[in-house]
Amino acid sequence: MGFILMYDITNEESFNAVQDWVTQIKTYSWDNAQVVLVGNKCDLANDRAVSVDWGRRLAQQLGLEFFEASAKDDINVKQVFERLVDLICEKMSDNLENNPSIAGAAQKVVMVLIAVLLTPI
Repeated sequence: MGFILMYDITNEESFNAVQDWVTQIKTYSWDNAQVVLVGNKCDLANDRAVSVDWGRRLAQQLGLEFFEASAKDDINVKQVFERLVDLICEKMSDNLENNPSIAGAAQKVVMVLIAVLLTPI
């Protein structure tokens, strides 16, 4: 299971909500959920309310991967999803070593994720 936590770099309130979102994920999801933190709208640098450094520091404190991205300008969008899939696959690989009975189901999930990533938009 994976989550992309995305805040708006032009809106400090959205950044301040990240800690609550992480708490909710830890409370309501699987223990092995993988999370990536993304500062979106990096194309609007002139309107920035949250620095790149703030984002990096928060991600480091929370033990998350960090990216800045722009859906509008297609900056780092694919990289965010690819990294999340990599993290999920790494975790699944670790789990498979400890529980080989779920290998078939895990392989199907990985194939679906790869197919989604390779499908042109």
